[in-house]
Amino acid sequence: MRFKLCLDLWNKIKSETEALQDELNRNILDSLLEFTRKCSSSRHHSQWASKMRASEIPTAALVLGVNVPDHDMTFQSLFDLLRLSVTPHVVSLQAKECGALKQLMKRVLERVMDTVVAVDDEEEEEETRPSGAQLHKSIHCSLAALCDWYISKTKKSSFSSPGKKRSSSVVEEQDSHPPVVIIFKDLEAFNSRVLQDFILICSRYIHRLPLVFIFGVATSPSTIQHMLPSSVSSLLCIELFQSLSCTQHLTTVIDKLILTSKFPFKLNGKVMQVLVSVFLYHDFSVRNFIKGLQLALLEHFHSQPLSFLCCRKKEAQLNAEQLGPGDLERIRQLPSFQRYLKEQEEQNKLMTDDALLKGVCKKLLKDLHKYHKNYYPVLRCLHTLTSSLPRYPLGKQIRELHLICLERNVWESEDYQSAMKLLRMLAKDELMLLLQKCADVLQPVNSKKMQAAFVQLEELLTKFKQLDAAGEMAPSVEEKFTSPVKSLQKKTDLFQLQKTLLEMNESRRSKRMSPFELLRNEAVEFVDSLVKDHLPPPESRPLYEVCYYSSSATVRRHLNATPRNSIQAALSRPQSYIQNDSLKTEDGTVSNAAPDICIAYKLHLECGRLINLYDWLEAYSTVVSAAEGNDPDSDGFGKVDEVKHARFIRAVSELEFLGFIKATKKKTDHVARLTWGGC
Repeated sequence: MRFKLCLDLWNKIKSETEALQDELNRNILDSLLEFTRKCSSSRHHSQWASKMRASEIPTAALVLGVNVPDHDMTFQSLFDLLRLSVTPHVVSLQAKECGALKQLMKRVLERVMDTVVAVDDEEEEEETRPSGAQLHKSIHCSLAALCDWYISKTKKSSFSSPGKKRSSSVVEEQDSHPPVVIIFKDLEAFNSRVLQDFILICSRYIHRLPLVFIFGVATSPSTIQHMLPSSVSSLLCIELFQSLSCTQHLTTVIDKLILTSKFPFKLNGKVMQVLVSVFLYHDFSVRNFIKGLQLALLEHFHSQPLSFLCCRKKEAQLNAEQLGPGDLERIRQLPSFQRYLKEQEEQNKLMTDDALLKGVCKKLLKDLHKYHKNYYPVLRCLHTLTSSLPRYPLGKQIRELHLICLERNVWESEDYQSAMKLLRMLAKDELMLLLQKCADVLQPVNSKKMQAAFVQLEELLTKFKQLDAAGEMAPSVEEKFTSPVKSLQKKTDLFQLQKTLLEMNESRRSKRMSPFELLRNEAVEFVDSLVKDHLPPPESRPLYEVCYYSSSATVRRHLNATPRNSIQAALSRPQSYIQNDSLKTEDGTVSNAAPDICIAYKLHLECGRLINLYDWLEAYSTVVSAAEGNDPDSDGFGKVDEVKHARFIRAVSELEFLGFIKATKKKTDHVARLTWGGC
């Protein structure tokens, strides 16, 4: 049941995430599609020369930001949309598969033409081709071959019968001349020389082949100028496209997936802080943030036996009926239920009567769902009121306020008191605007308490609107308070002056607040009461452990990997990793029969900053000879032969690859040690 619930919940979160991703990328993808259509249309109508030089290639520079793990999803969506609505000739390239110009050309031709492309290598052909044998027919790797293929392809398309219906999956922009779109997914990683040569070649064929480039830029648009000299960049007609920032993307994801009562699974404050910290200080990847959420979901349903109650309200009520004796005992041991028991009169019955406990659990689960239904609207209202205050006392982002509310009673903090004081100083127009936004938040919520709060907010807004008529009495009151000041302007003696000052002091003490100030205080007190009623931390709710995952250490261990520690542990204790008890030693040192890399690692720990390779080899040979059972007193003991030498070189190369040592120019027969300490 827990596995099924976990799988269903993750599928819902995944579908919601994909829909959200498409919605966030819709504007930028639509702009790119329009750009490619416009380029194809202008070329088709012979308007290209008026817009740019004949040798210029239309290029879209798509600035995506440094959240590189998220780029694959964006480019995949772009690739699919281009093939669906603009052109069937779309190529997506990565730098790791285009190390040389031949490889780049080969990838482009193969993916556009969907055929085998031969790369010229006359020496290999002469060595491998038998005499009289014919080479398997394949396309020559050049843009001229691609142009010939494209012309023949468009001729077939243009001479097709007019009555024949075309496939609806691809709607070509001028029917017969779709552009060839080449996407460079990670522009910064491409070899600049390879990219320059490819652009120069393409510019020679632009009059025969309608090429369009899309550059995926992670850092800054100026990267294009840094990678390409002016003689090459002048061949590109570049248009800039800016995607949504990753922080805005994260805010939307948190808003749709976490700050909602739609999904019963929740994160406590520490786990939430870990996921946000990994995002802000490591990768800026929303995709990895969602992966962390998935990890927390799996861990919760795997480690919490009562997680089968983490579902929608009706399902939770049905599952509560199926609670067994073991489950009921687990509920009695929950810290939140223990606190709840201390406040109840029938503690003994709840500890012994299973039927009564089931009924109480159903009620508590219902209350927990109501708590979530009221918590998030009030949280949004408080964020709406405080996010525009000076210095952001409760945070600028709603996730910051949410973290505060998860950890403690927010109304007990000094920042909250400061925010309330600032709200009591707002002008009428500002306060009315904020209260109207709060009303818009509460109106669609299907909850009796939230609907009652909405009615009260509407009444407050009506009172504010009626203040204009009541404000006409304000001048007379003000005149009453300022009349002693006017009397000071007249000539008076010392006694009269003293009397006037006393009257002014008494008038200040007895001065009443204006109707607007009274109403403003009433509105702030109403918000304060909402916060105190609906924003206590979830840990104060009984059975919160059912829905909230709280093991932040597990999430941090999985997300913030420490590969160096793991590698050092494996090299120091190989018996645990290869499951060979014969490698165990009494003193905990590495056995002589351990793998070569483990022996070399152990010996390198005994050296200083520089390691003499010959001394290291002799020590290794001595250890290996002992492992082979050779007599220590024999002449050949510890002697370096070809096999031992080769094994040692391999072990040293592996340590260098793992980053433990490196070559040094200080001494030719030495290597430098890069790490210190060991497991």
